[in-house]
Amino acid sequence: MTTVPKEINAAAAKKNSAEKLTPMMQQYLGIKENHPTMLVFYRMGDFYELFFEDAEKASRLLGITLTARGVASGNPIKMCGVPFHSLDGYLAKLVKLGESVAICEQIGDPATSKGPVERKVMRVVTPGTLTDADLLPEKAERPLLAMCSITQRKTVTTGLAWLSLASGALKLMEFSGDSSTVAVRLQQELERIVPAEILSGDNGNLFDDYAGTHINRVPDWHFDVVGGHKALLDQLGVATLTGFGADGLGAAFGAAGALLRYAQSTQGRGLQHVRSLTTETESEFIGLDAATRRNLELTETIRGQESPTLFSLLDHCRTAMGSRMLRHWLHHARRDQKVARARHEAIAALAQSEAAGPLAATLAQVPDIERITTRIALLSARPRDLAALRDGLLQLPALRGDVVRCYGPGQGGETGLLAAIHTALATPVACLDLLVRAVAQEPAAMVRDGGVFATGFDAELDELRALSENAGQFLLDLETRERARTGIANLRVEYNKVHGFYIEVTHGQTDKVPDDYRRRQTLKNAERYITPELKVFEDKALSAQDKALVREKMLYDLLLADLAPHIGTLQTISQGLAQLDTLNALTEHAQQHNWAAPQLVDEPCINIVEGRHPVVEKQIERFIANDCRFVNERRLLLITGPNMGGKSTFMRQVALITLLAYVGSYVPAASATIGPIDRIFTRIGATDDLAGGRSTFMVEMTESAAILNGATEHSLVLMDEVGRGTSTFDGLALAWAIARHLIDTSRSFTLFATHYFELTQLPDSHPSAANVHLSAVEHKDSIVFLHAVQPGPASQSYGLQVAQLAGVPQPVIKAARKHLARLEAQALDATPQRDLFAGPAADPYAQEEEEDAAAPLAALNAAQQALLDAIADLDPDALTPRDALEQLYQLKRLAAA
Repeated sequence: MTTVPKEINAAAAKKNSAEKLTPMMQQYLGIKENHPTMLVFYRMGDFYELFFEDAEKASRLLGITLTARGVASGNPIKMCGVPFHSLDGYLAKLVKLGESVAICEQIGDPATSKGPVERKVMRVVTPGTLTDADLLPEKAERPLLAMCSITQRKTVTTGLAWLSLASGALKLMEFSGDSSTVAVRLQQELERIVPAEILSGDNGNLFDDYAGTHINRVPDWHFDVVGGHKALLDQLGVATLTGFGADGLGAAFGAAGALLRYAQSTQGRGLQHVRSLTTETESEFIGLDAATRRNLELTETIRGQESPTLFSLLDHCRTAMGSRMLRHWLHHARRDQKVARARHEAIAALAQSEAAGPLAATLAQVPDIERITTRIALLSARPRDLAALRDGLLQLPALRGDVVRCYGPGQGGETGLLAAIHTALATPVACLDLLVRAVAQEPAAMVRDGGVFATGFDAELDELRALSENAGQFLLDLETRERARTGIANLRVEYNKVHGFYIEVTHGQTDKVPDDYRRRQTLKNAERYITPELKVFEDKALSAQDKALVREKMLYDLLLADLAPHIGTLQTISQGLAQLDTLNALTEHAQQHNWAAPQLVDEPCINIVEGRHPVVEKQIERFIANDCRFVNERRLLLITGPNMGGKSTFMRQVALITLLAYVGSYVPAASATIGPIDRIFTRIGATDDLAGGRSTFMVEMTESAAILNGATEHSLVLMDEVGRGTSTFDGLALAWAIARHLIDTSRSFTLFATHYFELTQLPDSHPSAANVHLSAVEHKDSIVFLHAVQPGPASQSYGLQVAQLAGVPQPVIKAARKHLARLEAQALDATPQRDLFAGPAADPYAQEEEEDAAAPLAALNAAQQALLDAIADLDPDALTPRDALEQLYQLKRLAAA
């Protein structure tokens, strides 16, 4: 970074041995040397201070005042600071900007320290290692990901390991291929996982940047495969990883080793809440690339907004855990139909029992148990976290009662998903009993404030509190006695934090003060005194307060340690709650909006009756439902019709209904029968990537290439207006060739929208293709879109009418109509239409003869066009009678010609 001239940075100050630095600054520089790339927040009293270049950077990013303190190499040391109690707000802003912060705390006792108070970095905050509720998005995960690549004989094997530190979910994946194949696959996986931070080796060059994500370079030896395997065994407390499906992995172990080392170093302790491992494979989920996620607007609109999206529509979840799980399901629909069917059955049971309402009301009283459990494991949970956990666990019996009524004995659901959730929600009696006994009903926000523990939990703490709490009555009694003894009627016995306990007497009454009163403070209108009796009580009371706070801190550490054995159980409960909340939200939405249970079958098909776009139907007054039918013999639908006619909406709704069915949700349709699906591809809209050096057409072709290379007979493909970014004949040829490939080679279920009417000839030679169109009718000078999908091709595109609706100036519309008439006349009267896709004429001489024979006809057409142009140019309202007569003669001459 650029610094102001004549200033000094931390590294320079450290190297300058001749410089006389204060012991405190020497301590800071030693700490900064161990965290060179991070902002060091150095605790000094009630503030966290930053120095040198850290101060300049923080001042700029946080908008706080930059000052100077002390001198290094003859120049002022830049510094700035933030109050300790406001730390979280500043951390949130820095992490959002991709910065990492080392939190340096005072761990020594200022009273006994001979030099600078001992300090140590107690926590490192990075974008991928957040656990604090104030720093994390409530409804989304922020995983940390590590990548490791091994190359052998031109084959690259890349392993990924990623961890959501806030939940403890650790996952692995590994894939191989040539370098280009692996690079594409890596891009796809990163787009799916969306890591907040990526760890890569010093020499890693597979991925230098990913959508602005913070990338950390760590030493290559951290990615040692053998060391990573051992780290996983130690973390999970097992002798083998066979039970986690991780046999045969290599590079993924290296990534996991680096990941665990980094995560542990940022927290300053072990990760006791990371207790399980999931190994993911390519065939596990329905594939969705970045373009598809964007075009379908699953969790973010095309413009980058949070709503209206499929997620914002369905998120009726009452807990943050449920919202996060719903988001995960939308991006990770399982190909295994059994998973979706189990969710469909659970939704049916919830709907039939009418339990959704009561469940929602109870779930609304449940806190984010998943993240509270993590903070317990990392010893960062606050008192109100524990109170919320206690109150949430108290709701489990009511939730289990509602669940069991949905699938209860005799209803055939004893082995279903709701039964498993019922089992997961068993009350952890010992854990709940500990929390009820230990935590006050409404504890203080911080342990240092006291008042965390319930009365009766600890006898010694109760005794210390009694000394402090009884001070009020003692002071009243003392004040009454002293007034009687001295005769001073307005004598007051009081306390403040600065001066402790005192007896206050106004100046006019000081002559009545007894000899055992000792002056403590003089005010403008009064004197304050202390007596031996009051001094003894003060020492005892203040000592009791200090001892009580120390006792509470010690008890709190023990309480967190006693809760540690229950972490696994609490994680099971949180997963059960998240599933129940998500299923209940989907049930509520299905009931309120007339969604139907889809049928997942083994034979290839997509048969949707009266399907609707789930988001669009909520945005408009009246939505037209449409059918879509794919079977093994009908695999490509050519969709024509006007702009704004609803082609893109129809295409997207088919994809969303298909995805929702595999998510396990009901769907917006009268019925839907869907066969095996492995991937969903979309090529919709016109966008460019100028930063990446790609034009709109290049982006279009890149996305098309990905579809053609990746689609299979079990894929659903949406292709909208392919080939429109280049010349007419280039684009038409490309669109035809792409459609042919999808029909003959990929054999995927394809919705192919186009304005190239020439393509509507394809079904004539390819029986597995069919024409459908979205209709519109002209009414006077306007157009009415019917938004109904009908068999056969469209007759026209109504482009000029849509332009008129958009507000294009009338002279432009008029000129376009004239030119369109001229083009259509030329097209009708030119050489007889030959099949565009049949290749060149077999006999070039025959072609020349056809052209010669057409010449007189073309001349006649030109004369007719001149007459039409003259008529179009007439404005009768602007003509005088004489002008009108002259124009009539002129038209007669043109007609005679």
